[in-house]
Amino acid sequence: MIELTIIVPVHNEAGNIGLLVKEITEAFANGPEHEIIVVDDGSTDGSAHEAFGADRKVRVIRHEQRTGKSRALFSGFQAANGQWIATLDGDGQNDPADIIKLWSRIETSPPVLFAGVRKRRNDGVVKLLTSRFANGIRQRLLKDDCRDAGCGFKIMPAEAARHFPYFDNMHRFIPALSRRAGLPVIEVDIEDRPRLSGVSKYGFFDRAAVAFLDTVGVFWLIRRYSDPVEVSEMKSAEN
Repeated sequence: MIELTIIVPVHNEAGNIGLLVKEITEAFANGPEHEIIVVDDGSTDGSAHEAFGADRKVRVIRHEQRTGKSRALFSGFQAANGQWIATLDGDGQNDPADIIKLWSRIETSPPVLFAGVRKRRNDGVVKLLTSRFANGIRQRLLKDDCRDAGCGFKIMPAEAARHFPYFDNMHRFIPALSRRAGLPVIEVDIEDRPRLSGVSKYGFFDRAAVAFLDTVGVFWLIRRYSDPVEVSEMKSAEN
């Protein structure tokens, strides 16, 4: 039985993804039964081949064209075989050792979302400011008390992940969507490492200019949520 699926969405992360896959493999050498799924979101730099070269057992799912991080995660959620799912960014800034440090809590935990909070950000000024701007808007409207919703480090029950509603930029609202579904959120401090290669795939427009519209949409979605009802099939008295 696979206990954990580690999902890594990538777009043009050659120079990073191979090293990250090797790190995961080494970190989990004596760890829980796991699988690694790299979701290659339309890369043009050979990221998928680099992931395969790092570990032949890694599963690679490829989007033929770029669709965005949320769609890449959604594809990984549907393909996962593990009981729990962990997500890491493909740029290598999340440390897979942080999953191992948490595992004793995870394997005995009821269904919860563990959401990473970066202790020290290794981003440029523009990325840092736009992230703070987007987080501020989200916190004001959704009141989700999440300090770092944009952090790519998340660990959650696979069943819950497969039932998140899909929409573009969904990945930025996973804590809010978890609370909407009655799944408690536990924030955990994690390391944030410098990017070794390449550049960030997000600019000002991606991170801040659309934040307001996305947050309004999630605000509406949460307000329209109703608890599921118990359903049973009736039998005819003649039976």
